[in-house]
Amino acid sequence: MEAVLWYVLTGTRGGANRVRLLRAIEDRPRNANQLAETLDLDYKTVRHHLDVLQENDIIESSGDDYGAIYLPTDQARHHWDVIERIMGEIE
Repeated sequence: MEAVLWYVLTGTRGGANRVRLLRAIEDRPRNANQLAETLDLDYKTVRHHLDVLQENDIIESSGDDYGAIYLPTDQARHHWDVIERIMGEIE
């Protein structure tokens, strides 16, 4: 999981936005629209990054498609120290 986290959060162009999304979700589970507003990002951009995070088992959704809220997976929470280290290096 550690290698996946490093790749998804630092090895690709969208890593900085994915870190911002994780920070916001860690603070409070939110839906894509709330994340777009909070982070001042385009909704489609947020959806793309949420999909990448979800495909890599870093976040999960709860609820229906449009109103679904996102939160870290248990696996991501288990490796949160790695996520914090990555966030520290990016910021």
